[in-house]
Amino acid sequence: MATKKEQERAEAIMQLRKLLRPGSLVYTVLCSCSASDMTRRINLYTVYKGRMAFLTGYAAKALGYRHDYKRGGLVVGGCGMDMGWHTVYCLSHTLFPKGFIPAKAGKRGRNGIPDTDQDTDGGYALDQMWL
Repeated sequence: MATKKEQERAEAIMQLRKLLRPGSLVYTVLCSCSASDMTRRINLYTVYKGRMAFLTGYAAKALGYRHDYKRGGLVVGGCGMDMGWHTVYCLSHTLFPKGFIPAKAGKRGRNGIPDTDQDTDGGYALDQMWL
């Protein structure tokens, strides 16, 4: 029997798969950054059926990240790279663990993989853009 946390994670992944398909664009918004620059709070959005959809709550449950309700955003630790891209990559990998077919997602194959072959790294299925 699954725990409550596992059930919530599975439900969040199911909802995110309804909103996001391979090739979808996920917008990231930096809410705040710690004084040490080691922690950021990032909100995630996408456009679904012509409207902005707030993904942060679902993403927090799917990824196991903390959702800061007071200041807003997923609490993402780390530095030295684009943490918005990293968060979307992790989300994409969680949603598409077996990969995706680039041609069906409107993407080109990467690293010499033909567009019609399965890209086994699902982390590249979603696109990311800062707002």
